[in-house]
Amino acid sequence: MIEETVIRVARKDEARLVATMIMEAMNHECCQNFAGEGHTLADFHRMMSELVEMERSQYSYRNTMVADVGGKVAGILVCYDGALLRPLREAFIAAAREHLGRDFSRMDDETQVGELYIDSLCVLGEYRNRGIATALLRSSMERAREIRLPAVGLLVDKGNPSAERLYNSLGFRCVDETMWGGHEMRHLQVNV
Repeated sequence: MIEETVIRVARKDEARLVATMIMEAMNHECCQNFAGEGHTLADFHRMMSELVEMERSQYSYRNTMVADVGGKVAGILVCYDGALLRPLREAFIAAAREHLGRDFSRMDDETQVGELYIDSLCVLGEYRNRGIATALLRSSMERAREIRLPAVGLLVDKGNPSAERLYNSLGFRCVDETMWGGHEMRHLQVNV
């Protein structure tokens, strides 16, 4: 029997799992880079869990859509209005100072005004190839329409052609190329 996938907003009590999945989407090398010397992925996970629990953070549970399959979280998509990146990022900057002793106040912007930005997308391994990422991406397009944003955008690593194929199949097109987190990225958008 195939279980139904329900897309819903994450709950605060799911913060630890959401943080784990955000870190998988970022990749552990990138997370360790953020954590810095003298800090572990566990340290970074604790910080990210706190950010997910917050009401006002780019990683807030309120900005996270969950793919729920039979009562289990199978995937997540974190998204927010690109115009709000800087105020939402303040929580990350403060947490990094407190937990990691690092200053990320000069970090490049990865989004822009006029798009709902997909910050993180992750589907757990055992749930992949079931259309869950597609359902999450479509729900982000619905959300963009609801809040009257003309586009949905994201960054995709040039070294991840399978992800880019998925995005292209849903109408995303490259609008710019950039470097972010030390990686060559494509900024993709789809008009909604």
